[in-house]
Formats: sequence, structure tokens, C-alpha cells
Amino acid sequence: MKISPDKIINSPIEKKIFNKHLVYIKRDDLLSSEFSGNKARKFYYFLKNDFPNVKNIVSYGSSQSNAMYSLSVLSKLKGWKFDYYVDHLASYLEVHPHGNFKYALENGMQIHVGEEVPSTVDDTVFIEEGGRQEEAEFGLKMLADEILLWKEEHGIDELNIFLPAGTGTTALYLQKNIVDDVYTVPCVGDATYLKKQFFMLEDNEKFHPKILTSSKKRHFGKLYRESYNIWLKLREEMGIEFDMLYDPHGWLTLLENPEIFRKPMLYIHQGGLIGNESMLARYRRKYSENI
Repeated sequence: MKISPDKIINSPIEKKIFNKHLVYIKRDDLLSSEFSGNKARKFYYFLKNDFPNVKNIVSYGSSQSNAMYSLSVLSKLKGWKFDYYVDHLASYLEVHPHGNFKYALENGMQIHVGEEVPSTVDDTVFIEEGGRQEEAEFGLKMLADEILLWKEEHGIDELNIFLPAGTGTTALYLQKNIVDDVYTVPCVGDATYLKKQFFMLEDNEKFHPKILTSSKKRHFGKLYRESYNIWLKLREEMGIEFDMLYDPHGWLTLLENPEIFRKPMLYIHQGGLIGNESMLARYRRKYSENI
């Protein structure tokens, strides 16, 4: 596996129509087949720079995390060991590895179930869950610079930018490095949880994105018929496959806030498509018809 850091930047922006709205899509899912989306941005600092004393990456989170897979790719590229800690591992996944978990194992990830995450040591890079850390700003400032250059080239004075949030790291550092308004919606917790995530990285609230809330509470990872339906509609109308975990909730919330479309609207496609393998399997088990 070999990826040049200089070849996974400057993803295209595509002009599309969805639900009668003009939208622009920043295709960070196309950065690289192995290292793409917002995780490529968050971990670009570690890919771009040399760390002669580092031998290991340690992180933690869920067993189908996009960050987990991206860190396995980073570790393989760097020749580092990768230890990943989870609270539990479903017996079905243990017997039948699939999705991000399967491919992270194939990249050499060592999984630790129910163990305490070790303290950091000198030869280890410790990555917070979801990549929530200061080093993420390095790659996300580059994302902001790409958007600013695109605006200048196309004569666009103002944008509204939207992306769904887990830890909110991508939205936060994008807002910090761009003058346009960045909107987001919490997918993992509620608005209070997301605001706490922002404060872990940035005390100055002027750099915090604007948080939208949905009219319907959707529990993270739970399957909803309307989420699958909009995912399918997005693919049919725009010819783009989106992530099935974050993007459906994002688009459903976005459509409930049509004022966002009063300015040219840029949606950040954050990748995560490998996770669709496991999500589709779950949808088929729950809704066997028409899936």
C-alpha cells in the first residue's frame, strides 16, 4: 500500500440538484480509495509529517468506526503497530468480520476488547475517539483553503456550508479557518453533547459552527426507514453514494431548514462508504423487502 500525501488533497466540487434545491458537493470521498473523507483530513498531519520515534498508534471507539479503519490504513502506510480498544465486540462480528472491522484487521489492527486503554508512551501516538484532537486542524485548514480558492475561481462571494457531526471536529476546524457560516447537526448525541465536544478543542465560541436540530430524535446507529429512503433518493437523483450512518440524518435535517439554501450551499461529503457494507446488511435483516 502506497499513498502520496500530495495526491489526496483538493477533491472536486460537483454541482447538483436535489429535491429541487441547487447544491454543491465537496467530494472528499474521492480523495483516495484507501484514505478518504474527513478522516483523511483529520489524520493528514500524521501522514504528511515524519515521526522517526513513533512505532505505534493507540486509539479506541466502536467496532465499526470509520476512524478505526482509516487509522489502520495510516499505520500500514507508516509501518506502525496499531492497537485499538473497544468496550465490547458483538459475537456475530467476531465470527463474521465485515465492513470497517474486517478491513482494519486485514491491515494489521490488533483489537483489544474490554481492556483499559493504556497511558501514552514516547513511541506511541494516541488518537482520541473519532480523531478529536488539535492535529486535525492541519488537514482541515487545507480543506478550508480549497473551498476559498474554489469560491474565487467561480465568483461566489458567500456560502453556507453543511456537514453532519460525530465529535464535530471537522465542522469546528472548518469554521475556524473560513469566513462562511458552517452548519452541522449532532448525530451521536444531542446539541449539548456536541457543544461540549467543541469546547474540548476551542474555547472561543466565535469559531463554533451553528448547530441545527432535527424535528425527530434519531438514535445513533439505529435503523430508520426514512433514513434508508433518503439515502436511496440521494443516490438516484445525484448519482452519488453517501454514508448510511451520518448523511441520512444530515440531509433530513438540512431539508427541514430550507433557509440554508438562500445562499449557495456546499455539502461536505465526508466519505465513510466502507461502513455501508455493514449498514446495508443490517437494513436487509430488518427490512427484507425492497432493500
